[in-house]
Amino acid sequence: MATGTDTTQPLATRFTGVAQALHWITAALLFLLLPFVWVAENFPPGEVRVFWYLLHESFGISVFLLVLARITWRIGHPVPADPDPPALQVVARLNHWGLYAVLLIMPVTGYLMAGNGQPVPFFGLFSLPGLPKNDPLGVLANTVHVNTQFAVYALVLLHLAGTVWHVAVRRDGLLDRMLPPQDGKR
Repeated sequence: MATGTDTTQPLATRFTGVAQALHWITAALLFLLLPFVWVAENFPPGEVRVFWYLLHESFGISVFLLVLARITWRIGHPVPADPDPPALQVVARLNHWGLYAVLLIMPVTGYLMAGNGQPVPFFGLFSLPGLPKNDPLGVLANTVHVNTQFAVYALVLLHLAGTVWHVAVRRDGLLDRMLPPQDGKR
Protein backbone atom coordinates (compact mmCIF):
# COMPACT_ATOMS: atom_id res chain seq x y z
CA MET A 1 0.00 0.00 0.00
CA ALA A 2 1.47 3.35 -1.02
CA THR A 3 1.51 5.97 1.68
CA GLY A 4 2.70 8.88 -0.41
CA THR A 5 5.84 9.14 1.72
CA ASP A 6 8.11 6.95 -0.38
CA THR A 7 11.52 8.63 -0.27
CA THR A 8 13.40 6.19 -2.45
CA GLN A 9 15.06 7.77 -5.44
CA PRO A 10 15.06 6.11 -8.84
CA LEU A 11 18.49 4.91 -9.91
CA ALA A 12 20.34 7.48 -11.98
CA THR A 13 20.48 6.60 -15.64
CA ARG A 14 23.38 8.89 -16.47
CA PHE A 15 26.37 10.53 -14.83
CA THR A 16 25.91 14.01 -13.43
CA GLY A 17 26.73 16.97 -15.65
CA VAL A 18 29.82 17.66 -13.54
CA ALA A 19 31.06 14.08 -13.97
CA GLN A 20 30.42 14.29 -17.71
CA ALA A 21 32.29 17.58 -18.03
CA LEU A 22 35.25 16.29 -16.01
CA HIS A 23 35.36 13.12 -18.14
CA TRP A 24 35.31 14.87 -21.52
CA ILE A 25 37.72 17.65 -20.50
CA THR A 26 40.15 15.04 -19.14
CA ALA A 27 39.86 13.03 -22.36
CA ALA A 28 40.45 16.11 -24.53
CA LEU A 29 43.51 17.19 -22.53
CA LEU A 30 44.90 13.66 -22.57
CA PHE A 31 44.61 13.47 -26.35
CA LEU A 32 46.37 16.83 -26.60
CA LEU A 33 49.23 16.25 -24.19
CA LEU A 34 50.37 13.03 -25.83
CA PRO A 35 51.16 14.60 -29.22
CA PHE A 36 52.88 17.53 -27.47
CA VAL A 37 55.60 15.29 -26.08
CA TRP A 38 55.92 13.39 -29.36
CA VAL A 39 56.45 16.71 -31.17
CA ALA A 40 58.87 17.95 -28.50
CA GLU A 41 61.00 14.84 -28.84
CA ASN A 42 61.47 15.54 -32.55
CA PHE A 43 62.99 19.00 -32.10
CA PRO A 44 66.60 19.64 -31.19
CA PRO A 45 67.24 21.28 -27.81
CA GLY A 46 66.11 24.89 -27.91
CA GLU A 47 63.13 27.20 -27.48
CA VAL A 48 60.75 25.26 -29.72
CA ARG A 49 61.36 22.02 -27.83
CA VAL A 50 60.99 23.82 -24.49
CA PHE A 51 57.64 25.27 -25.68
CA TRP A 52 56.21 21.82 -26.52
CA TYR A 53 57.45 20.38 -23.22
CA LEU A 54 55.87 23.34 -21.41
CA LEU A 55 52.54 22.46 -23.02
CA HIS A 56 52.95 18.76 -22.23
CA GLU A 57 53.85 19.43 -18.59
CA SER A 58 51.12 22.04 -18.13
CA PHE A 59 48.44 19.79 -19.60
CA GLY A 60 49.79 16.92 -17.48
CA ILE A 61 49.39 19.02 -14.32
CA SER A 62 45.88 19.91 -15.50
CA VAL A 63 45.00 16.24 -16.01
CA PHE A 64 46.32 15.46 -12.52
CA LEU A 65 44.07 18.15 -11.00
CA LEU A 66 41.07 17.00 -13.06
CA VAL A 67 41.55 13.38 -12.00
CA LEU A 68 41.70 14.44 -8.35
CA ALA A 69 38.47 16.41 -8.92
CA ARG A 70 36.89 13.41 -10.67
CA ILE A 71 37.75 11.05 -7.82
CA THR A 72 36.51 13.55 -5.24
CA TRP A 73 33.27 14.07 -7.18
CA ARG A 74 32.77 10.34 -7.71
CA ILE A 75 33.09 9.60 -3.99
CA GLY A 76 30.03 11.74 -3.31
CA HIS A 77 28.12 10.82 -6.47
CA PRO A 78 27.75 7.10 -7.20
CA VAL A 79 27.84 5.92 -10.78
CA PRO A 80 24.61 5.04 -12.57
CA ALA A 81 23.48 1.42 -12.59
CA ASP A 82 25.44 -0.74 -15.01
CA PRO A 83 23.37 -3.24 -17.04
CA ASP A 84 26.38 -5.44 -17.83
CA PRO A 85 26.80 -8.92 -16.36
CA PRO A 86 28.80 -8.86 -13.10
CA ALA A 87 32.04 -10.09 -14.72
CA LEU A 88 31.98 -7.24 -17.24
CA GLN A 89 31.17 -4.76 -14.48
CA VAL A 90 34.36 -5.90 -12.69
CA VAL A 91 36.39 -5.41 -15.89
CA ALA A 92 34.89 -1.92 -16.36
CA ARG A 93 35.60 -0.92 -12.75
CA LEU A 94 39.18 -2.22 -12.93
CA ASN A 95 39.67 -0.27 -16.16
CA HIS A 96 38.28 2.95 -14.70
CA TRP A 97 40.30 2.74 -11.49
CA GLY A 98 43.36 1.70 -13.50
CA LEU A 99 42.92 4.82 -15.62
CA TYR A 100 42.63 6.97 -12.49
CA ALA A 101 45.81 5.38 -11.12
CA VAL A 102 47.93 5.86 -14.24
CA LEU A 103 46.57 9.38 -14.78
CA LEU A 104 47.85 10.21 -11.29
CA ILE A 105 51.15 8.32 -11.60
CA MET A 106 52.07 9.96 -14.91
CA PRO A 107 51.91 13.59 -13.70
CA VAL A 108 53.62 12.77 -10.41
CA THR A 109 56.52 11.04 -12.15
CA GLY A 110 56.57 13.80 -14.78
CA TYR A 111 56.89 16.37 -11.99
CA LEU A 112 59.66 14.34 -10.35
CA MET A 113 61.49 14.38 -13.69
CA ALA A 114 60.87 17.99 -14.71
CA GLY A 115 61.15 19.41 -11.20
CA ASN A 116 64.41 17.64 -10.45
CA GLY A 117 66.42 20.66 -9.40
CA GLN A 118 64.29 23.30 -11.18
CA PRO A 119 60.81 24.82 -11.00
CA VAL A 120 58.07 23.49 -13.31
CA PRO A 121 56.20 26.22 -15.20
CA PHE A 122 52.44 25.99 -15.59
CA PHE A 123 51.42 27.56 -18.93
CA GLY A 124 53.93 30.33 -18.18
CA LEU A 125 51.52 31.74 -15.55
CA PHE A 126 53.45 30.54 -12.52
CA SER A 127 55.83 27.76 -11.59
CA LEU A 128 55.51 24.86 -9.24
CA PRO A 129 58.53 24.69 -6.96
CA GLY A 130 61.30 22.39 -8.03
CA LEU A 131 62.65 19.63 -5.89
CA PRO A 132 66.23 19.31 -4.68
CA LYS A 133 68.40 17.74 -7.39
CA ASN A 134 68.30 13.96 -7.02
CA ASP A 135 69.58 12.10 -10.06
CA PRO A 136 68.61 8.56 -8.91
CA LEU A 137 65.06 9.76 -8.20
CA GLY A 138 64.96 11.49 -11.61
CA VAL A 139 66.09 8.31 -13.35
CA LEU A 140 63.51 6.21 -11.47
CA ALA A 141 60.76 8.73 -12.23
CA ASN A 142 61.75 8.76 -15.90
CA THR A 143 61.67 4.95 -16.06
CA VAL A 144 58.23 4.77 -14.43
CA HIS A 145 56.90 7.65 -16.55
CA VAL A 146 58.12 6.22 -19.85
CA ASN A 147 56.90 2.70 -19.07
CA THR A 148 53.54 3.73 -17.58
CA GLN A 149 52.64 5.39 -20.88
CA PHE A 150 51.99 1.90 -22.26
CA ALA A 151 49.51 1.23 -19.47
CA VAL A 152 47.77 4.50 -20.42
CA TYR A 153 47.55 3.42 -24.05
CA ALA A 154 46.26 -0.05 -23.14
CA LEU A 155 43.66 1.21 -20.66
CA VAL A 156 42.42 3.96 -22.98
CA LEU A 157 42.15 1.45 -25.84
CA LEU A 158 40.26 -0.99 -23.60
CA HIS A 159 37.95 1.86 -22.51
CA LEU A 160 37.33 2.84 -26.15
CA ALA A 161 36.83 -0.81 -27.17
CA GLY A 162 34.21 -1.21 -24.45
CA THR A 163 32.47 1.92 -25.65
CA VAL A 164 32.48 0.73 -29.26
CA TRP A 165 31.18 -2.66 -28.14
CA HIS A 166 28.27 -1.01 -26.28
CA VAL A 167 27.49 1.34 -29.18
CA ALA A 168 27.98 -0.92 -32.20
CA VAL A 169 27.36 -4.44 -30.90
CA ARG A 170 25.08 -4.30 -27.87
CA ARG A 171 23.38 -1.04 -28.88
CA ASP A 172 22.29 -0.68 -25.28
CA GLY A 173 22.61 3.10 -24.92
CA LEU A 174 25.29 2.81 -22.25
CA LEU A 175 27.25 5.69 -23.84
CA ASP A 176 24.24 7.93 -23.12
CA ARG A 177 25.24 7.81 -19.44
CA MET A 178 28.23 10.00 -20.25
CA LEU A 179 26.39 12.38 -22.61
CA PRO A 180 24.04 15.27 -21.84
CA PRO A 181 20.35 14.42 -22.15
CA GLN A 182 19.06 14.44 -25.71
CA ASP A 183 15.51 15.48 -26.64
CA GLY A 184 14.53 16.16 -23.04
CA LYS A 185 15.39 12.60 -21.88
CA ARG A 186 16.84 12.25 -18.39
